[in-house]
Amino acid sequence: MTKSLIDILDLSTGEIDELIETANRIIENPQAYAHKCEGKKLATLFFEPSTRTRLSFEAAMYELGGHVLGFSEAASSSASKGESVSDTVRVVSGYADIIAMRHPKEGAPMVASMKSLVPVINAGDGGHNHPTQTLTDLLTIRRKMGRLDHLTVGLCGDLKFGRTVHSLIGALSRYEGIRFVLISPQELTIPDYIREEVLEDGHQDYVETTDLEAVMPELDILYMTRVQRERFFNEADYIRLKDSYILTREKLDSAKKDMCILHPLPRVNEISVDVDEDSRAGYFDQALYGKYIRMALILKLLGVE
Repeated sequence: MTKSLIDILDLSTGEIDELIETANRIIENPQAYAHKCEGKKLATLFFEPSTRTRLSFEAAMYELGGHVLGFSEAASSSASKGESVSDTVRVVSGYADIIAMRHPKEGAPMVASMKSLVPVINAGDGGHNHPTQTLTDLLTIRRKMGRLDHLTVGLCGDLKFGRTVHSLIGALSRYEGIRFVLISPQELTIPDYIREEVLEDGHQDYVETTDLEAVMPELDILYMTRVQRERFFNEADYIRLKDSYILTREKLDSAKKDMCILHPLPRVNEISVDVDEDSRAGYFDQALYGKYIRMALILKLLGVE
């Protein structure tokens, strides 16, 4: 196990499977883990707003019996005075046993991990990577589908800036029999480096399309994403593309009865609320599972049995 978790590819599939097993044991018997991190402190350094990721890290540490300190936006940290990420992390790592960090700049958590005295978990860096969301996604898929191999996975929406999508493609491409169906407007297709380095170099089975309804019957997993206003340089482009795909109950008529619908949340309007009552909607369970997989990861990185 690596000292820090910056990229999902820092973990082998064996280590991912082990984390999933630990999370499943926590779900079955949370009381057995209630004092595992007594006396330990998690620092949450969130230079970019977040609700679910930050709160699930905090809930994870509290449920392990530990403590939490940190900040939830750059404006409330010394970054607002011009302090570098390296200096912030070097100082904070003297106050905590483990750090979870989100930053708008790609690569900032990697820099932090090189200066930190304690493990650093990347809680999202720009449009680049979000490994704990990917672990959440993998735990959810395993619990809903019973496996992580031989699945047709549809990824829909903003595939260009969606860091959750980039991490999930990297992780699932290492399992056998995965077929990706990449559904997006032309302007929001996956970045070239993922198409070339992960899909093509890895001889991965994939198709790209703009038509969600045409491919719906093939999918075992439908992973919806929001078009992210904060990643656009141009408001007009955002407004033009933001409603490209809206999932409704009617569009699910042709889907498999056991398909699983995932979404990293927050959603805006890309999944109609009438889908929430469908048995295939897995995104609120997914948000809850994020707490359990982060508990498993904290235990692992701290070396707690």
